[in-house]
Amino acid sequence: MIDKMHTISMLLDGLMTDKITPELFEHLVELGAFEFNPEEADYLRRELNKQLKVVHQLEAVPVGEDVPLASHGVPYTADIRPGLREDVWDPCENPAEILAQAPQVEDGYIIVPDIPHTKLD
Repeated sequence: MIDKMHTISMLLDGLMTDKITPELFEHLVELGAFEFNPEEADYLRRELNKQLKVVHQLEAVPVGEDVPLASHGVPYTADIRPGLREDVWDPCENPAEILAQAPQVEDGYIIVPDIPHTKLD
């Protein structure tokens, strides 16, 4: 838990600045288990910094206290929102065929391997 809190703290500290530093970028790459060549890494970090700059510009836009928070700029009220569709069970015609393609099956369920976890520093 302390390792996760340290990582979150580091990320927030890095994102509160005006730039994503090479050190923070490398840490994010490691967390995401990505592999980039130096040109890709440099390009991606530059692009992320451009996006971060726009976020900072948006944060600077004055918004009155009386303006409600919204997830998007278009009102999406109940009178214009489409109704929820009914959930309908549509059984598969050939479950045995599908299960036969899976590498491992148990009691009619496909067994998937556990995702290996490593402890982050």
